[in-house]
Amino acid sequence: MPEFSNRNPRTPEFWDQRFEGAFTPWDRGGVPAQLASWLETGKPGSDPRVRPALAEATDCRFSALIPGCGSGYELQAFCEAGWNATAIDFSPAAVVAAQQAVGAWRDHVVQADFFGYTPAQPLDLIYERAFLCAMPRDMWPRVVQRWAELLPEGGLLLGYFFFDDAPKGPPFGADRAQLEQLLSAHFSLAWDEPAGDSIPVFQGKERWMAWRREKAL
Repeated sequence: MPEFSNRNPRTPEFWDQRFEGAFTPWDRGGVPAQLASWLETGKPGSDPRVRPALAEATDCRFSALIPGCGSGYELQAFCEAGWNATAIDFSPAAVVAAQQAVGAWRDHVVQADFFGYTPAQPLDLIYERAFLCAMPRDMWPRVVQRWAELLPEGGLLLGYFFFDDAPKGPPFGADRAQLEQLLSAHFSLAWDEPAGDSIPVFQGKERWMAWRREKAL
């Protein structure tokens, strides 16, 4: 592992140094198979009840947000599948990497802080991949609260969740009971499957999951 001067993953500089140093072990270099299949078929994994909730999108194009996008490969997949997708990252170096990776969709990559970002239109879906686990665990309640604020009733929190008990990170893994406790105030679990093609840093420790936004109390 290279030596880096910044050890605080709460800061953009932490991630800038890693992208600029080409040290990105979380980057799979493409789109996970389960997401690609879901986007291609329009079928949400093993649960056919989820898609109708999205069919109420008002402009005939579903709207998705990809926070902490890194190199942004999934953005291209969403856009090519007809979604109005936006990828954000607070690291300038990550934004440059994503814009280079997604080609024609580069205008859909925005430098922004997730906690202060407001989408241009209401969201139908937020995609999670190595964003929650990139942040220290004491920040997770803020992340979940912001997910809940951004998604309307019936919206989906879709993606990959990392489970591990190692005290140091990133990546910072979740305990299953901890994750369910955090999410259950705002979301219900729609499906949960093993990830089929994890890269080494996540191998055997991540799940392909979807959580539906419940009606706000």
